[in-house]
Amino acid sequence: MSAGSYVGRFAPSPTGPLHAGSLVAALASWLDARAWNGGQGGRWLVRIEDVDTPRCMPGAAERILAQLASCGLVPDEPPRWQSHRGAQYQQALDQLLACTLAYPCACSRKDIEMAHAAAGHAHQRHIERPYPGTCRHGLQGRTARSWRFATTKFIQKQALAPVHKTQQAIFSIANNCLHWTDRRLGPQQQDVEHSVGDFVLRRADGLWAYQLAVVVDDAAQAITHVVRGEDLADNTPRQILLQQALQLPTPQYLHTPLVRGADGEKLSKQHGAAPLVLESPLQALQTAANVLGLPALVHPDNTSLGDALSLWINAWMPLYNRAL
Repeated sequence: MSAGSYVGRFAPSPTGPLHAGSLVAALASWLDARAWNGGQGGRWLVRIEDVDTPRCMPGAAERILAQLASCGLVPDEPPRWQSHRGAQYQQALDQLLACTLAYPCACSRKDIEMAHAAAGHAHQRHIERPYPGTCRHGLQGRTARSWRFATTKFIQKQALAPVHKTQQAIFSIANNCLHWTDRRLGPQQQDVEHSVGDFVLRRADGLWAYQLAVVVDDAAQAITHVVRGEDLADNTPRQILLQQALQLPTPQYLHTPLVRGADGEKLSKQHGAAPLVLESPLQALQTAANVLGLPALVHPDNTSLGDALSLWINAWMPLYNRAL
């Protein structure tokens, strides 16, 4: 890569203010951008992922941006809002439809549950049930509710297609499994067809699905490196498949450690995570830095925000940016 070719991003959902877990992801993505190319730095963007409008809280996005600024994490250009980009998502869906890599689906959640029950599949807690392919060959006179990606068809097609060497360095498809390497977690793989199936691109309520929106926006913003929480690692293979189907570049991925509550569950707004109190931004950042394995401040009371961030940029390089 040439100097200046790094573009990273932090993409929060405005369902509430930042909490301790989301600050870890924000700090990690900012540090990765600033530490790139021996500390010369790349660009860092913020995208407000407000595509799931019913879950968004009024004023939450503005509060998140203010929280980031108080921590010294300021993007290199104005934030982009997903809720303004419906036309671009429709264009991507139309492209997939034209290639017969997307199709309408009439199934409700109950229909999918019944199909699995009829096939004798036991339900595993916290495990997403793959789509059984009911509408893959037509609606059979039913009304379309959502739109799905033709995962099985695309994987079979990709398995026969030659892969460019640059793509192969990031991912490959072998024995119906997508293989990729995470910069922190190492080699990963997922059989998307059997673990997820044909996944949703546009939901039954008319809203755009996360997978399509994030892929379209990462490409539009020329994102080269994605740094985000480990809970999103299993989304990566779906996004890589969509990138290839839409002929978009695949960025490098790094998934950070999660902050967990006393019950062992990931700290999140949905599980009642307390909003960050940023009377002392440096203290909150030090807590996030600890999660990332970065050094503690020797004299926190006499260290400025800028000096702390500089320390962690230098510490980040040997930990996570060795190959960049």
